Amino acid sequence: MAATGGSLPTDPSPSDDDGPGPLHQTLVGIGAFVLGAVMAFGAAAIPSDAGYAGIGPNALPWGVSIALMVCGLWLVWEARTGGFRQMEPPSGAPRADWVSAAWVVAAIVANASLITVIGFVFACTLCFMLAVRGLRRAEGRVGGGARQVLLDGITGMLIAAPVFWLFNKLLALNLPAITASGWL
Repeated sequence: MAATGGSLPTDPSPSDDDGPGPLHQTLVGIGAFVLGAVMAFGAAAIPSDAGYAGIGPNALPWGVSIALMVCGLWLVWEARTGGFRQMEPPSGAPRADWVSAAWVVAAIVANASLITVIGFVFACTLCFMLAVRGLRRAEGRVGGGARQVLLDGITGMLIAAPVFWLFNKLLALNLPAITASGWL
């Protein structure tokens, strides 16, 4: 049989530029399944007494853990049967930006450790400012100066304060505040 065309097909074997291979995809699926199993173990310790509408406090953790385990199994099956064939090539940097990730992790840790000290609104505002700085750095837009820091603080406050007021004033759920009036 004679070849009809001027060029031979290119090598279909994966290269480093094709993104994660089936092994990495399988590991992600196993990780999702294990995370779901750990959550199910934790959900088993929560009482199942039926509350409002017959749903107990352990319903949501069980739902999330089952969904994670199903997704983990599906990811493993997909990876072991040829991988994600329609997956687009990854965009962005070829390597992880650990400094940017550190900014985002610092934001979460700062929020968790300071929320009872400086209150929900200021802790979430600080979290927003640190996380945005990390995400901006990951996009290659480092800096911005004092004006950008001020804008990030105002934006974070405009997001955190209404959430705080919604929970504390309308839903009567007490988020940590720093004033006795409950407005901050």
